[in-house]
Amino acid sequence: MAVTPGANLTALDVMRNAAVIPVIVVDDAAQAVPLARALVEGGVRMLEVTLRTPMALAAIEAIARQVPGAVPGAGTVRSAADAQAAASAGAKFAVSPGYTSAIGRACREVGLPLLPGVATGSEILMAQEDGYNELKFFPAVPSGGAAMLKAWHGPFPEVRFCPTGGVSVANAKDFLALPNVVCVGGSWLTPADAVKAGDWARITRLARESVALRSA
Repeated sequence: MAVTPGANLTALDVMRNAAVIPVIVVDDAAQAVPLARALVEGGVRMLEVTLRTPMALAAIEAIARQVPGAVPGAGTVRSAADAQAAASAGAKFAVSPGYTSAIGRACREVGLPLLPGVATGSEILMAQEDGYNELKFFPAVPSGGAAMLKAWHGPFPEVRFCPTGGVSVANAKDFLALPNVVCVGGSWLTPADAVKAGDWARITRLARESVALRSA
């Protein structure tokens, strides 16, 4: 799905762009731009940079400014302050490990489409009360995996999920085969050893392989 960076994205746009949203941890801001270019070359444009390191916001800013075609997002958004900082850095979407109304309001105020994290039926209901039907199932495998998503499809047929946490190339197809799963999130597209070595060709190859999962 073609998406123009800077356009008014929705959470569903983010989910539909590719079969896998890469979960990226940046320890060195200098690696952000070549890493993003490698992923975009492989057909993956929605890039979730997690706010787990001091370099994350600088990485988002660099990607937003220097990588045409990339759509940087912020992961591990845990507060209104995180949402505001991510938007200021140039993030175009947000992903949270859980959900509160304060996070939802903050993301709306700064114009960030949000994929809120949920792990229970009650959390799904809380997110839906605030208008969120595109959700991150996290941590997916420890929380019941594909079997849990199958069970949720009955009472929540309108909800679409991005399972993340324990998802890998080995089980991604099982999740993607479910009617309520649009994409998955995973860190295997950016293995730490490849990033450290600057092996961008390997990351491009992994990105291309991930894109093919949707049609496999």
